[in-house]
Amino acid sequence: MQQNNGLDKNQLISFMLFSLIMLGAMFYFQNKQAKEEQLKNAQNPKTEQVNSAAKPSVAANLNTNVTPSSIQTVNLANEELKLEFSSLGGQLSKVELNKYKAYDQKTDKADLPLYLINKNNSSYGFQFKDRTGKVINTKDLVFTPSVNGNTATLTSNINGATVQFIYTLMPKYTVDFKVRTQGLSQLVTDGKANFVWDYQVKNLEKGRAQEQTHSEFSYAFDNYGSYDYDGRTTLDETAETLNWLGVKQQFFSSVIEAKNGFTQSTGSQEPIAEGEYLKKFSYNGQVQMAGNELNQDFTWYFLPLDLPLLKSYDKNFDEILPLGWSFIGTLNRWFFIPVYNFIASFGMTAGWAIFWLTILVKLILSPIMFKQHKLSAMMRVIRPEIDEVNEKYKDADPMKRQQATMEVYRKAGVNQMAGCLPALLQIPIFYALFRFFPNFIDLRGKSFWFAKDLTAYDDVIKLPFSIPFLGDHLSIFAIACTAVILIYTMLTAGNIQQPTAPGMPNMKVLMYIFPITFLFFLNTSASGLSWYYFVSNAINIVIILVIKYWILDEDKIHAQIQANKAQPKKEGKFQKRMREMMEQAQAQQQAQEQARKQAAKKK
Repeated sequence: MQQNNGLDKNQLISFMLFSLIMLGAMFYFQNKQAKEEQLKNAQNPKTEQVNSAAKPSVAANLNTNVTPSSIQTVNLANEELKLEFSSLGGQLSKVELNKYKAYDQKTDKADLPLYLINKNNSSYGFQFKDRTGKVINTKDLVFTPSVNGNTATLTSNINGATVQFIYTLMPKYTVDFKVRTQGLSQLVTDGKANFVWDYQVKNLEKGRAQEQTHSEFSYAFDNYGSYDYDGRTTLDETAETLNWLGVKQQFFSSVIEAKNGFTQSTGSQEPIAEGEYLKKFSYNGQVQMAGNELNQDFTWYFLPLDLPLLKSYDKNFDEILPLGWSFIGTLNRWFFIPVYNFIASFGMTAGWAIFWLTILVKLILSPIMFKQHKLSAMMRVIRPEIDEVNEKYKDADPMKRQQATMEVYRKAGVNQMAGCLPALLQIPIFYALFRFFPNFIDLRGKSFWFAKDLTAYDDVIKLPFSIPFLGDHLSIFAIACTAVILIYTMLTAGNIQQPTAPGMPNMKVLMYIFPITFLFFLNTSASGLSWYYFVSNAINIVIILVIKYWILDEDKIHAQIQANKAQPKKEGKFQKRMREMMEQAQAQQQAQEQARKQAAKKK
């Protein structure tokens, strides 16, 4: 998509449009550093951690018989999950995914146990109002735990009522969660309970800003048929019944499903500037009670965002994986992921699989790319005639000069719009890859040369200071990609027709600025994306040289153009429409000029 030859005015317009899109994307996705600086003074992450750690002591004040040392824990485990349950609140106090590791900032390696829940970063429970209006919160209750096989039962008594949480560890990262009460109807009359979940997501990946951007609420409704997400500050779904609610991170998600749904759902999220945690999420939703007893079934899922696994649940979980909307997502789901998996199935490393994926994409696009480069050669041949037109009409009306230029193109048989198609085709490809590389879990932790993780940036070159939008490092893959784009630009910039109107910018300068903006964009992006575009642009350079020296004969092209001029092609509908519009605009301009002259004479 970044490959724009700048061969004619229409291509330059396409390039400018794409540059604006890219700059907008860069500022949107990479301004997190500026936001983090603003948050440092407004929010102290250490306070967040202290508050979380203080929750057991608060509960101890509500339960005078409980001390931190008296809190009991029980454990369940299978090959996928290790779970710990706390007698305080009857909650999951630790969730570890056995098959994955978390990134360690100190060692610069993914060698830490991967915990989604640990160190009081998650707190959930049900709230009831008794007959006096006092709130009963299960987070504050003390439960008695017991384990039988793969089931942990936690039981608590409050004023003669019994509350029981029954957890059963299942395959496929699933924890069945049943809530049973008896005698609660003697205490409450409200007919509903609130489910409250406070959750601080842990920093698990190398690229903090990238992972923070991918951390958000996700949920399904309409009987699992509809999906939505919220990466903003608040969640407000009071009009919908949510089938499940999840807190998604870059590669993992914690999801709770309510068999009868959550209603009146609200929530908030706040980014945390630095430290062990990325964001603080708070959720509040209602669940209905029958006869003022809460006998409901829920399910916890602690999921790696692996597309085949997510699809296997048949609960719309595959929508959690942010592969892009509409055609972008379809391109990832039905082309890039299957093709990558097919190539990788031959046993090659991830980096070389990306290399051959790039080759395949270039082969598919090769007919269009060949036409684009042939157009480039034709533009080079007729450049002297274009220069003659510009010189002849340099003092004339710009509209008349443009008409004369278009006439040269038409007689030579050069279709100006032909160069726009490759640029337009590469726009969805670029955004599909932008979604693919940082979200494809099969690439997580896969190293290639100096890049330790192809889903994160490589930071071999570390800076002693931080540059806005660039960070405190330089990515070698990003630098290499920028270098080949500059070389590509040097090979194609000679085809750019410089504007002759006063005040117009130098288009060659803009073409050289573009690779620099790409460096800022790629420096904190997935190194797999930089590697893909390095290979792609290196291939483009080879293609240009091969076409120039071995395939296209400029003398033959010149002869063909002269033949076309002798028998010019019939004017196309688009060219005719453009010519008529320009003629109308010119006639209107002349009429306005005559009107001004007549008005001046009357004065």
